[in-house]
Amino acid sequence: MPPQGILLIVELLPKNWEVRFIDENIDPVRPEDFAWADAVFVSGMHIQRERIHDITRRAHRAGKAVVLGGPSVSSAPEYYPEVDLLHCGEVGDGTARLFQRLDETIERPAEQIAFHTVERLPMADFPTPAYNRIDPRKYLLGSVQFSSGCPFTCEFCDIPALYGRNPRLKTPEQIVHELDQLADGGCNAIYFVDDNFIGNPKATQELLPHLIEWQKKRDYSVHLSCEATLNMVTHTRILEQMREAGFTNVFFGIETPEPTALKAMKKGQNLRTPILEAVQTVNRYGIEAASGIIMGLDTDTAETPQAIMDFADVSNIPIMTVNLLYALPKTALHERLLKENRVLHDAGNRDSNIVFLEPYENVLRNWQAVIGYVYSPEKLYARYNYNALHTFPNRIPPKNPLKQATWRNLKRAIRIFSRLIWHVGIRSDYRRLFWDMAWRELKQGNVENVFAIAIVAHHLITYSRECTEGKMQSSNYSMRQVEADRSQTLQTA
Repeated sequence: MPPQGILLIVELLPKNWEVRFIDENIDPVRPEDFAWADAVFVSGMHIQRERIHDITRRAHRAGKAVVLGGPSVSSAPEYYPEVDLLHCGEVGDGTARLFQRLDETIERPAEQIAFHTVERLPMADFPTPAYNRIDPRKYLLGSVQFSSGCPFTCEFCDIPALYGRNPRLKTPEQIVHELDQLADGGCNAIYFVDDNFIGNPKATQELLPHLIEWQKKRDYSVHLSCEATLNMVTHTRILEQMREAGFTNVFFGIETPEPTALKAMKKGQNLRTPILEAVQTVNRYGIEAASGIIMGLDTDTAETPQAIMDFADVSNIPIMTVNLLYALPKTALHERLLKENRVLHDAGNRDSNIVFLEPYENVLRNWQAVIGYVYSPEKLYARYNYNALHTFPNRIPPKNPLKQATWRNLKRAIRIFSRLIWHVGIRSDYRRLFWDMAWRELKQGNVENVFAIAIVAHHLITYSRECTEGKMQSSNYSMRQVEADRSQTLQTA
């Protein structure tokens, strides 16, 4: 996805400042870029911490001041002692003071300076992020943000501390304009990066009619997705509107199928409706559920890994992001474990900074077993086959699908399909599963399903095999450096 935050900063910069925007997920920053700049603005998440350090060192060698903002530094500024100027918090008065300082001098300060936002800029006053600086076709998903903040206080989550419990909102008109920018640029799938899309259900219900009208004008040519809490299923009208608005995927923080663990982590919102019933409910509205799962909880038992595997089988959720628990700064979990002397300040070669109740090696082996099972080709394709039969048909199809067959889209489809045939249909050891799925869907005219299932399945199967070989981190927050083999990666651009 495009980096939403720094694209917003680009639009907020003084108009007389010249800007080069580089997303290192697409293109690396070059020495001539550092030479050109007066100052280097960087943003990133915890998992990108080492990359942030590397960019900082390279900028300093070029004699340039480094400005760091975003979620990682806002949560843990102590991670970045070598950065010159810190922007902590969201856009607001701290941003204005930062810009004023750079207007006065671009020299590196003798000591680090931190600018903390106290008064946030209302989201209704946000400009449209600088989508004109990117090629949306180079991203699997576009991204927009409607709200910031979440009312819930899950023990492990830092969102309430960083962004507040009362979600702040953009206007529907802002969102429609941003969607137009991305769709006109070639995006056919856009993700709402809100912390919780139904953090304010009333606001969500007011937004959705605008999205429905937008989708009708575009004949449902763009898939929308978001992340939300599982209590979404209690809002029947919202689910109806989301179907009409073309929402096809929702990521739910299910975390665990075990009720005692949900209570312990203060995630009672997941207990309002039985989890399997909730998943089946969203499926009936054409929404494919994705799930976050956490391992290494204090409540885990010897039966927990099998419970997660069984849950994957019966829920038929294709994408399950299984991570080891990590104690993030500014969370209740971090505070509790600090008091128990169970937070490692240097995790070394581990993927979590927590001293688990079980030996770390046992927790890691359990995680690898779950990942290997959940993303085994047979199990993954079985779950996708279920969704192709019970979920995808519940979506609103375009009235004129041939209008989407533009020359640009056809060329892209041919490139992707040729790679699919080579990497999956010929070279892979699960090609029979692919061809069984492909023939079944093609006979029903579901060409898009073939692409969607095969591409995601290939990435997940490759990922799981790297995980079980120790080539991938077991936590999205891990600082451990790994060298994954990307020779089998299927490019979709």
